[in-house]
Amino acid sequence: MDTLSLALHPRQGRALVTPATEVLYGGAAGGGKSHLMRAAAITWCRAVDGLQVYLFRREYPDLYKNHMDGPSGFPALLAAWVRGGFAKVNRSGNFIEFANGSKINLCHAKHESDVYGYQGAEIHVLMIDELTQWTRPMYSFLRGRLRLVGLTPSEAWKGVFPRVLCGANPGGIGHNWVKAAFVDLAPPLSLTAMPPAEGGMLRQYVPARLEDNPSLLAADPGYERRLEGLGDPALVKAMRLGDWNIVAGGMFDDLWRPSVHVVPPFPVPAGWRVDRSFDWGSSRPFSVGWWAESDGSDLVPPGGAPRSTVPGDLFRIAEWYGWNGRPNEGLRMLAAEIARGIVEREAELGLAGRVRPGPADTSIFDVENGNSIADDMARAGVRWERADKSPGSRRQGWQRMRAMLTAAGKREQPGLWVFETCRHFLRTVPVLPRSGIDPDDVETSAEDHVADEARYRLMAVRRRNAVGELW
Repeated sequence: MDTLSLALHPRQGRALVTPATEVLYGGAAGGGKSHLMRAAAITWCRAVDGLQVYLFRREYPDLYKNHMDGPSGFPALLAAWVRGGFAKVNRSGNFIEFANGSKINLCHAKHESDVYGYQGAEIHVLMIDELTQWTRPMYSFLRGRLRLVGLTPSEAWKGVFPRVLCGANPGGIGHNWVKAAFVDLAPPLSLTAMPPAEGGMLRQYVPARLEDNPSLLAADPGYERRLEGLGDPALVKAMRLGDWNIVAGGMFDDLWRPSVHVVPPFPVPAGWRVDRSFDWGSSRPFSVGWWAESDGSDLVPPGGAPRSTVPGDLFRIAEWYGWNGRPNEGLRMLAAEIARGIVEREAELGLAGRVRPGPADTSIFDVENGNSIADDMARAGVRWERADKSPGSRRQGWQRMRAMLTAAGKREQPGLWVFETCRHFLRTVPVLPRSGIDPDDVETSAEDHVADEARYRLMAVRRRNAVGELW
């Protein structure tokens, strides 16, 4: 049975109809995600008197273009019912009303604060189209509006509501949290009971495939070939295959190659410089990265063949990411606590006394009431240099990172590599989306804390001190 049938007919299958379930139907472009939402909303509203469905898109124009216009939009699908008086499409009020009291509310929330306009809503079915365009707090708030006040479904539909049905393609500002919350949680189609802190519902990821939309393939046989002909292999994997490990159109996806840039840990040669970089965060995650910079000597990994290095080759050898396990949410640790954790980790890494101060977010040097975050950390034994945050430094830093990723495969200029143990760099940096406003910058609302901290290190000014030492 196909995904659409499972969504519409609860007693014929259980993939999308287990009680209190939040489902992500996501992946390939053209998989019929938006059409599934419309068909499910209409079917459920017809079957259950008084059902309140809220269908969201981030932008109002996208809401109408995707769900109201064209031969498969709501007006076209409901034309016969509108003529028969069972349904009414109210464009000015942004809702569709049914004779049995059910209603599809067409909603948008461009800004994060816009979701608070729905605080009093009683949502029986929450649908969010293109979930990766949303932040996690926005999603969590709207999910918290789910409640069954006054709804008495028939026996055939008892236990089906409340529920969440979302659609998404890989990419966008919410890529990381959506991937972590749904795609990486469990194998596809598996149902996972979430703890109360995560909403307490059952969660499920259903892969969207182009093959799930046979009407598109029949009406436009060339669509699949056009996807295959996009040129960029990453773009093809994301759009045609729904590959969540690749984000097409991101800042680094055209350059990032795990087979090149990810390396097993090795003992850092004695002559190499070791330092650290830092991006401050409290309610948001902080990020500490440890780096080893080659002096040009050969690298001899244990049990491996020697490899030459270029002076200035940079290896990310360790990291500490201050999150609470949820993407883009911090630990709210005090500066002194973070500093003590850094000292402890350097001892565990066998680097005690060897790590030099590196660049940190300049905000930690801001003085308030005669003290600063940098002062608190220094008293605990951890010192920092000011990162370069001059005008244009963000874009220069991303270009520097792109240049070093490129050089890693050519071996003429200093390159950039990452130990395979640095999982938060590997989780967040390769998939960072470009800004929709400035394509030379990353989307600042994405989970960019590791990337910022790495950028500080790549942009660190090298200078000679009084004893001729580089930095």
